[in-house]
Amino acid sequence: MADLLGSILNAMEKPPTVGDQESRRKAREQAARFKKMEEEEKKKKVAFRKKMEKEVSDFIQDSTQQKRRYNPMGKIERSILHDVAEVAGLTSFSFGEDEESRYVMLFKKEFAPSDEELEAYRKGQEWDPQLAEQRRRLKEQAALEEEASRQSSQSEGCPNSNYRDKYSHLFSTSAAKDAAHTLEANRAYGCVPVANKRDTRSIEEAMNAIRAKKRVKLSEDEDTGTPVMCGQGTHDEKYKIKKE
Repeated sequence: MADLLGSILNAMEKPPTVGDQESRRKAREQAARFKKMEEEEKKKKVAFRKKMEKEVSDFIQDSTQQKRRYNPMGKIERSILHDVAEVAGLTSFSFGEDEESRYVMLFKKEFAPSDEELEAYRKGQEWDPQLAEQRRRLKEQAALEEEASRQSSQSEGCPNSNYRDKYSHLFSTSAAKDAAHTLEANRAYGCVPVANKRDTRSIEEAMNAIRAKKRVKLSEDEDTGTPVMCGQGTHDEKYKIKKE
């Protein structure tokens, strides 16, 4: 019984000392300060948002302004201003290299910035519309000159006129094509088809035909008494003359 009572007494929390009471008091005071700071930060955000809403509304109603640039501000303020601009139907951009120098610019929808203007702001340069227009014209002129030079180099290798089109009024294209398909060789000028020139006889048949022609020639020469050259046969004399 005594052991049970002793374990219960040991398990009970000991009364806080003076040091514990002081640390708890400091923790409560710190939590109260944090809560107060959060409430104050929240109030500042609400007040800043109302201020931006008023300025954006004035900017929209002012027809003389096309864009508005704000002074550098923190990340939270920039996010609030971007949100207000989006709700109001404006275009907003942040520019600046480091966090301390970043600022916000608002643009009306009908005067949205071009890519060249945004690039100038990103580089920290002032945007000059007249100078930008001159640069645009110079780029267009350079592009036209380059295109003209390219067309000129291509036209150097091509004739200036097409003779087929030039004389198309003298003959029609279809008539010329029909004539080309129906063109035949004129036999009077020696244009003999290749099939007619091909000899289909064998060598033996060709030699027999040659010998037959020679025999006919010899017999005709013997009848007329004309000297003949005997290139083949069994004749011993070079020339054979018919005796009277």
